[in-house]
Amino acid sequence: MSRVSSSSLLLALPLAGSGCSSPEAESAPTAERLLITGGTVVVMDEAGTILEGGAVLVEGDRIAGLFDRAAPRPAGIPVLDATGQLVIPGLVNTHGHAAMSLLRGLADDLPLMTWLEENIFPAEAALVAPDFVYWGTLLASIEMLRSGTTTFTDMYYFREEAARATIEAGIRAVVGPHVIGFPTPDFPTPEASLADADAFFEAYRDHPTLVPGTAAHAFYTTPLEPVRAAHDLARRHAAPFQIHVVEASDEDERVEAAIGMRTIPALESIGALRPGTVLAHGTYLTEDDIARIAAGGAGVAHNPESNMKLGASRAAPVAELLAAGVPVGLGTDGPASNNDLDMFGEMDTAAKLHKFATGDPAAMPAETVFRMATAGGARVLNLHDRIGSLEVGKRADIVLVETRSAHLTPLYRPYSHLVYAARGSDVSTVLVNGRIVVRDGEITTVDEAEVMERARGFAGQISEVVRNVRRDRAASEPN
Repeated sequence: MSRVSSSSLLLALPLAGSGCSSPEAESAPTAERLLITGGTVVVMDEAGTILEGGAVLVEGDRIAGLFDRAAPRPAGIPVLDATGQLVIPGLVNTHGHAAMSLLRGLADDLPLMTWLEENIFPAEAALVAPDFVYWGTLLASIEMLRSGTTTFTDMYYFREEAARATIEAGIRAVVGPHVIGFPTPDFPTPEASLADADAFFEAYRDHPTLVPGTAAHAFYTTPLEPVRAAHDLARRHAAPFQIHVVEASDEDERVEAAIGMRTIPALESIGALRPGTVLAHGTYLTEDDIARIAAGGAGVAHNPESNMKLGASRAAPVAELLAAGVPVGLGTDGPASNNDLDMFGEMDTAAKLHKFATGDPAAMPAETVFRMATAGGARVLNLHDRIGSLEVGKRADIVLVETRSAHLTPLYRPYSHLVYAARGSDVSTVLVNGRIVVRDGEITTVDEAEVMERARGFAGQISEVVRNVRRDRAASEPN
């Protein structure tokens, strides 16, 4: 239950050089101190604290203090006026394929496997290259930052280019080695993808915003041993590991035919149902699957808009997962299957989908859904000690949402507005790691016009390749 704190000062601690610093924070650039004051602060702690007219003190890359309306503010610190705005934790997108922003709208209104195997995989084989991934990831990062997402989880190719793009954009991202059971644009085999993967982890071990992780596409595309190797690499480095699970209604049957086990028991057999494992989708999880996941500690990335668009016949069992104690976050999936990266839209859809699916208007209340988009997502990634809430000692990933507009007036309950009424375009200011990366709705880190121009430059090539793929497929089909 949400509450407004009546204390005069929640907590304020000096952070520089203190015992709460972590090794990666010591290498982070130190920003000016900043006091964000005058807004409604949605803390997203376990108690659901909301501070009307509150303030957040930022020191370097950390949150150093929280103040309610009555508390005296520290003097001599630059002030960011948040009057009329909601001050929220940065949103956490737990599943996506960022560079596929360049494939947005290419193949729509198709079943999942038709979309994937007859359109996306052939197009990617012909198109994806380092420049494609770099500019596509930059484009997606801009879209996410401007709509309030400060952390996202990526599963794609050319990890170095994806990492470079996210670092330049200033977004926090989980990026790293990816395996799939056929030749990809960057590696001929899963083994080749993992051969020098330890070097990637070493290169980014202490990075302030890049979180190295591993991914396996799915058991219906990838044999058990490469999946095991990708997971073992992540476990050695205490890193996130992600994999698609039971997104389609016949997926378990296909997986069992391929490897002799269903998806979740297969992951359990290799020790992959651990905290930090991200199970993307989980649309057709069974009661037995949920019990196994809960026992292991893995989390689920719920992608309602992508699931609906690709024709899922049911909603993922999110209420059952939460009741079992499984961490659940929200994801947009890739821009080619959603087709946007706006987590505010994803929250609205998630809340309404489960009400519709159950016939219960009390299902998936707004506060529960907002928690999935913030603290819940952080827990899915096993990064909840760093991000997901506005608590002292955590990274200063902070979003300001402007409420002085017709569709957000008047304001009674912050969670209701954040889930059912706000849009990504209402975001005014975004901080990641204490750095202002969006100011007055504009990205501050990269040249957005150049990125968009580069993205448009890919369109002609992409259209030609897809025409050729479709022509070749039509020619090969029997009359």
